[in-house]
Amino acid sequence: MSTYGRDTPTERPGPGQRASVFVPRIDAEPAVAELLKNGSGMVGYGNLDGSVMVYFENNKFNDGALHSWQNKAFKAYDRMTNGSPTVNKLSCDFSNLIQIGFIQGTEILVTDMAPLTEWLTRTNTLDSAPEGSEIHA
Repeated sequence: MSTYGRDTPTERPGPGQRASVFVPRIDAEPAVAELLKNGSGMVGYGNLDGSVMVYFENNKFNDGALHSWQNKAFKAYDRMTNGSPTVNKLSCDFSNLIQIGFIQGTEILVTDMAPLTEWLTRTNTLDSAPEGSEIHA
């Protein structure tokens, strides 16, 4: 079991509070990889046992408003911070993920664009990529 880094928030954030942004590793466990598709936007926080809780949006119904990666991430963040009912969440070992940045309120800071670009390329959704590393809703 691997654990998340010290900069990963360790409790579920409320609205406007900071959360981590993730992408799955190319070698993620099959059960994790199966859930995360279509360039999913993934946000979350660390659990006390060293795992991470991830909320995600993969736009499985092809909603035009959720085409962009950042809109998916903002949707997942909104569900997480407001405690909205969802099946789009999972708790998994951190070894399945790469933390690529942070989300807070209406802003995303991608601190490592390469894994995000690789993830979007791998899922055939590169056209949904953000224009830069600082994203404002």
